[in-house]
Amino acid sequence: MEGFLRGDTALVTGAASGIGRGVATMLAREGARLVVADVDAERGGTVAAEIRRTGATVDFVASDLSRPDAASQLFEAAQRKLGRISVLVHCASPYRRETDTALTVTPEIWDQMTSVNLRSGFFLGQSIGRHMCTAKVKGRILFMTSLHAEVPRNLPHYSASKAGMTMMMKELARVLAPHGIRVNAIAPGAIPGGGFKSGDMDALQRQIPLGRFGTPEDIAQMALVLLCDRFSAYVTGTTVAVDGGIALQSWMPARE
Repeated sequence: MEGFLRGDTALVTGAASGIGRGVATMLAREGARLVVADVDAERGGTVAAEIRRTGATVDFVASDLSRPDAASQLFEAAQRKLGRISVLVHCASPYRRETDTALTVTPEIWDQMTSVNLRSGFFLGQSIGRHMCTAKVKGRILFMTSLHAEVPRNLPHYSASKAGMTMMMKELARVLAPHGIRVNAIAPGAIPGGGFKSGDMDALQRQIPLGRFGTPEDIAQMALVLLCDRFSAYVTGTTVAVDGGIALQSWMPARE
């Protein structure tokens, strides 16, 4: 498949690694012009350069979305570079430590997680949604949530922020739908790398009904489906689990 997003202009956050990198690469391959953003300027710039070598048009913006004004600054930077924005994919999320449990997480760690996932996610969606309405763009917005928006993982700051993102997505979808703007989410399963890890990876893999861990490309392919009107023009306000069937069972026991 090539060219399904030709003519689109997209902002992808968290693009320096993992799912964000996979999504950015997919959107460029399908013809979109990109601004990619990440707090890691070195790795983000490298990803942008790699994508640029494929012939795509891409700019990198360093952005720490844990800062209160970062969402508005990133929106303004992306608009300057792209002119109009027709796609937002919010993949950014702070690294999560398995030791940050319900009994140990600190206010600082809580605030960082909720600031990036929830606060910046919402205000990016709001700013770009307003922009799409004014420009009369039938845009698409996609959030990366989590299976743990519904099933606790004993990482309360992470699970709570992803649950909030799920409702945030629905609120934006409801208000933007009359303008022809679709808003959806993907809940990835076990995708090694980035912030995900488990103590016994072999045992976890055996619990996945499809028999393997997911890859960033698995998520990027579903992102393409949800961002392309050819495949999903009548889909908004929904979360699609891309998890190999792992949500069919309780796979992450709580720890004390």
